Amino acid sequence: MERDNMMHGARTALNTNTDTRAWAENYLKEKTKGENPEMSDEEFEKYWKYHKPEIMHAGAAEAMQAFRDREK
Repeated sequence: MERDNMMHGARTALNTNTDTRAWAENYLKEKTKGENPEMSDEEFEKYWKYHKPEIMHAGAAEAMQAFRDREK
């Protein structure tokens, strides 16, 4: 349940601040690209286009933590 609360809070923060959302989206996109080095840039862009919503949803809490940690 705690994870769900953290994800909900992170999603709310991402939906209210466009700069933070852009940073988080780029963070998750780069992370996902690093996890799929065998994909060409074109293949990855197509993959990202269709999977971005679920990746953003699942990675919201992680991205918000990374956003806070970058300021340290």
